[in-house]
Amino acid sequence: MGTKWRHRALPAAPLTLVLLAAVTGCDSGTPDARPKPTATPSASVARVCDKPAAGPAKAPAGAVTVDPAVAGDLAAKTRSSPPHTTFWLRPGKHRLDPDRYAQVVPKEGNTYLGAPGAVLDGRKTNQYAFGGTADDVTVRHLTVQGFVAPHDEGVVNHDSADGWVIEHSTIQDNSGAGLMAGARQQVRANCLRDNGQYGMNAYKAGDAISDLVVEGNEITGNNTGDWERRRPGCGCTGGVKFWAVDGADVRGNWVHDNRGTGLWADTNNNDFRIEGNVLEENDGAALIYETSYNAVVRDNTIRRNNWVEGRRYADRGDTFPFATVYISESGGEPRVRARTDRIEIHRNVLEDNWSGITLWENADRFCNSPANTSSGDCTLLVKDKDRCAQPAIATAPLYADCRWRTQRVDIHDNRFVLDKSVVDCTAMCDRMAVLANYGTYPDWSPYQGERVSEAITREQHNRWRDNTYVGPWKFTAHDPSRVLDAVQWQGTYQQDAGSTFRAQGGG
Repeated sequence: MGTKWRHRALPAAPLTLVLLAAVTGCDSGTPDARPKPTATPSASVARVCDKPAAGPAKAPAGAVTVDPAVAGDLAAKTRSSPPHTTFWLRPGKHRLDPDRYAQVVPKEGNTYLGAPGAVLDGRKTNQYAFGGTADDVTVRHLTVQGFVAPHDEGVVNHDSADGWVIEHSTIQDNSGAGLMAGARQQVRANCLRDNGQYGMNAYKAGDAISDLVVEGNEITGNNTGDWERRRPGCGCTGGVKFWAVDGADVRGNWVHDNRGTGLWADTNNNDFRIEGNVLEENDGAALIYETSYNAVVRDNTIRRNNWVEGRRYADRGDTFPFATVYISESGGEPRVRARTDRIEIHRNVLEDNWSGITLWENADRFCNSPANTSSGDCTLLVKDKDRCAQPAIATAPLYADCRWRTQRVDIHDNRFVLDKSVVDCTAMCDRMAVLANYGTYPDWSPYQGERVSEAITREQHNRWRDNTYVGPWKFTAHDPSRVLDAVQWQGTYQQDAGSTFRAQGGG
């Protein structure tokens, strides 16, 4: 599994980073203090939780009716009915048997429809609501709550079967993840709210997930278990986590007020389109794209994110540019088939977040390195991580292919707005960055010294262009000690050609 910030991807060997104490100018009281929001979401945002679409008030023709007064009725009738059966759950609170492993195990092509007011309640007793390996199951208009899935596991589609459709449902107040995901899964117009770890964990053991659609959902308040505090460095929290997903359309969602990251793609994801979302007021980054490939991030509204986690690190005196959009060891790779061969970030509005976009590459993180926290994984270009060793790793092609490289990232036609009085800080919340650490580890690494810093900054085709900046933005290049103004950023590093800069804060 991957990790969130560059701290957690590093070995015990220290970095040559300069940490400046007491420079943030942020008197936040407590580390988790957050100023109150200054705006409300637009009318077009996916307000699913307040106004869920109602299910059918009467049983559809041929449907099996499920009685909430009979404990275990849904699971029993599923067992006794053939595949491709439609079940209609009457209004009321439906229960499973009291055994912790009691669950509904659908058959292929089953459909589960909730009447208005139909709730499947785990009563903090059952671990899973819907499991098994049957494909092409549909769940619509149903509230699923009160299940206690273990850490990293999920409540609906627990076993990551393929072809599921989850629509117009409210999945809330569960432990673990509200949803797991399989290939060809469609998650549309749901309320994924207040779950203990994730709203959805798109992970399938031993296999990649392909053709995933996440559209028009409200994803809010997740990670109530505060797992990053309970297991520091776990990289295991947020609104949605994606693992090894090949082809995902994430569009039109309202991802807000999650404790941690909003959307996080971690480890060998590829071919993402993240578009038309509103990502706001998440404690951590709005978006992390980590050790992954080929994505388009466009037409998103990204505001007031990362106030809690960015402030926490700044108050500790950490000069790393903790970003609201964080591209970590990820880039465009033409040899990995996708709808694009780069990471393109364009036509987004980023407003009053804690810092902007950071492109980062950890010099010590590569296949077969002890510093690779995705320890069982290698890049999509090298199937056998044991090949990434001396002497072969020091020469082509393994010198390049054993790394997840932050390359071919094109950031253009975005609007970056920062008013420090809104964010409530005087420094460290105003960075745009492209950088790496000084390579030190392990002792056989061919990436020691400034090789990766030079490559990510000047050689790997990462560029900003044609953007609009409003507010007192600064820029970090090569390493955290090089903080630049716009003139130096454009001149010395030849970034942001065609961009405009207006110094005052506000809109």
